[in-house]
Order: sequence, then structure tokens, then C-alpha cells
Amino acid sequence: MQLYNYFRSSASYRVRIALAIKGLGYDYVPVHLVKGEHQQPAYTRLAADALVPTLVTDDGVALAQSMAIIEYLEETHPTPALLPAEPLARARVRALAQMVACEIHPINNLRVLKYLVRELKVDEDAKNAWYHHWARSGLEAFERQLALLAQERAGQGLPPSVLCWGDTPTLADCCLVPQIFNAQRFKVNLDGLPLTLAAHDACLALPAFQQAQPSACPDHET
Repeated sequence: MQLYNYFRSSASYRVRIALAIKGLGYDYVPVHLVKGEHQQPAYTRLAADALVPTLVTDDGVALAQSMAIIEYLEETHPTPALLPAEPLARARVRALAQMVACEIHPINNLRVLKYLVRELKVDEDAKNAWYHHWARSGLEAFERQLALLAQERAGQGLPPSVLCWGDTPTLADCCLVPQIFNAQRFKVNLDGLPLTLAAHDACLALPAFQQAQPSACPDHET
């Protein structure tokens, strides 16, 4: 397989985590977003949306969109599982993942920030205020959801979660860790999010998350 990605891309980071958890090898193909390499014809012929990541399977099929890619990996390589076996728990994990991937990330990604600056003439302080507001409010909602799920687990006689759900990595963790990475990079206030940060820190202690982090990527820049 080949993974076309950018080391700072949250969506790419999610897929790298999933691949690492499942122990799947791949060729790392960097696509530099800041330099506009994702808009070059050589890449858009592969990725119609001109976004990263793109996963090219062993059969040469190009797959777009990180969540679809991870679901594909889950279906073709079901162990270790990124989704719980029980339907309600699967829905809980998917909801947590989508709180990041559908609510926080889309309005804070690079192309949105560039549009704010280039087209709407927003200055650096206002751009950062935009990022901080949406990242912080989204993570506060994530924290409230983790608290509700902790109550639910306790009511069912389940042990407290170590990660987002339970004690093994799930799709939710694949999404949370990259979001916290970017929030830290933009200096978002993360105070008062104990459950969220505990899950994040527990993830980072695992080898798969260490292997996938941006600083471990061949195209990493400081």
C-alpha cells in the first residue's frame, strides 16, 4: 500500500495511527500542503478532491477520505479491532470520532484558515481566535460526552475507560490524538478537560501512536 499524506494533516495522522495499530506496512508518499503539491495534476489525477490522505491499496485502487479509509482497513483487517463488537458501543465510538472529524476539524483545517486570511483579509490574531474558539468549544463538548459515557459504563458495571472507550484504541482515539496535536500547536487552552487529556496521554504511551506521530514522519519539519 501507499499512503499519500502530509505530516501535519490531522486526517493523515488518523490513518497513520490506524495502520500502525493494525501493524500494516505501507510506502509513505509525502504531499506538501503548504507548498500546494496537493493541487498539482500528478496528484489530482489520483485524488479528485485534492486532499490528503489518499491510500492506494495493494491492488492499485485509490481511496479518499480518512474515515472511509479507516473503515476500509477495519473491514479488510478486522484485528485488532478499532470498533467494539457490541452495536451500542460501536455507535458511541463512532459518535466520538465524528465529534472531531465532522464538527471540529472541517472548520479549522488549513484550507479554511487560508481562506480566512487570503479572501476575507482576516489578520493573524483573528484567525487564531477563530481556531481557538472552534477547537475549544468542540473539545469541551467531547469532554462532556466522555463524562456521560463514564456514567453509562458505571451504570452497566463496566470499568472506567482508560482511552476514549475502554482500554484498547478505537476509531475515536485515532481522531482525538491528531486534534489535540493541532490544538497544542495553535496554543489552544486545554485546561479543564481531564477525561479528554487522560485519554490522549494514555494513547501517546502506546507504541502505535508513537510510531504515527508527526515527528516520526520522513517529511517532518520543525
